[in-house]
Amino acid sequence: MSEPYTFYKVEKQGHIAWVFLNRPEKKNAMGPAAWTEIIPIFKDIDEDDEIRVAIVAGEGKDFSTGIDLMGMAPLIPTLKNWDFGAKATVKLFKDIFPLQDAMSCVEKCSKPVICAYHGYCIGAALDLGSCCDIRLASQDARISLREAAVAIIADVGVLQRLPLIIGQGFTRELAFTAKYIDAARARDIHLVNDVFPDRESLLKGAEALALEIAAQAPLAVQGVKDVLNFCRGKSIADGLEYVAARSAMILPSEDLADTMASFMEKRKPGFKGK
Repeated sequence: MSEPYTFYKVEKQGHIAWVFLNRPEKKNAMGPAAWTEIIPIFKDIDEDDEIRVAIVAGEGKDFSTGIDLMGMAPLIPTLKNWDFGAKATVKLFKDIFPLQDAMSCVEKCSKPVICAYHGYCIGAALDLGSCCDIRLASQDARISLREAAVAIIADVGVLQRLPLIIGQGFTRELAFTAKYIDAARARDIHLVNDVFPDRESLLKGAEALALEIAAQAPLAVQGVKDVLNFCRGKSIADGLEYVAARSAMILPSEDLADTMASFMEKRKPGFKGK
């Protein structure tokens, strides 16, 4: 099943939702539709009980060359008008929040999200990947936290999320230099979990990982994501209290009962997310 969008192509196959950046003629540069459509897409994924995992990937030769600065003028008029007055500055400040929300909706989705990087993955592409739970890459991936090279500060979440993934030192190196790193380096610094020879094998690898996740009890997997997200920046004591409450929410469940029965009957459990 697929849904029509301007920038994205969404396909649902079994328990997996594929979300493709689908503007290959512009190297998937992220204009207004990229930021407005993503919120309803991930709201639908979050609410669809059949979907257990999402995969974000790009059509064409590149994942994305990042934000389309010229194309974003309708959403952020200050970029077009070069108005440096106090009123315009306040307006620009407020205009950034919806862009942050567009990235955060991926992180807040209850379903695990896998990002599949190939080709150029620049600026906002790294923001999007940092919102995902797991990142994979093909060997041709060229990744850059590019904003310093175009005289802006990355302001939609990557500077907050990336240190939690790769640490402060590597984040600062990438942010200060705006350098490109290849897939091997990305794996070395734990930005991506695995590297594949090409885009085709990357998508197959992402699907295989998604199927592994989808085979587990969905209530437990979603609970794990929620706990991991909550515990960032919290004390161990706060995390233990939260995980106790979160664990109690799914005990007992039909899936747990079936797990116990399947152990006795020497079969695989048939998780239904209930």
